[in-house]
Amino acid sequence: MTATDQAVGHTAAMPKRFISLTELAEILDISAAQAYALVRSGDLPAIKVGGRGQWRVETSVLEDYIQRMYAQTRSQVAADRG
Repeated sequence: MTATDQAVGHTAAMPKRFISLTELAEILDISAAQAYALVRSGDLPAIKVGGRGQWRVETSVLEDYIQRMYAQTRSQVAADRG
């Protein structure tokens, strides 16, 4: 079970493949506007589904994004140390 599954309350037997931007904002503890900006910019790949074009983020893509942000942060910290 991934941290994303745990954060949105899913069990290993029934993982959720996609999450809404509202759920994304809750998981990352950011505003809805920040979540929207992440997907609109392409920093966090997402799809639009349904007639009204609701954004959805695949949980595995979110996990990859989180890992990329950890790596980016480590690099920035190392560069700051000189």
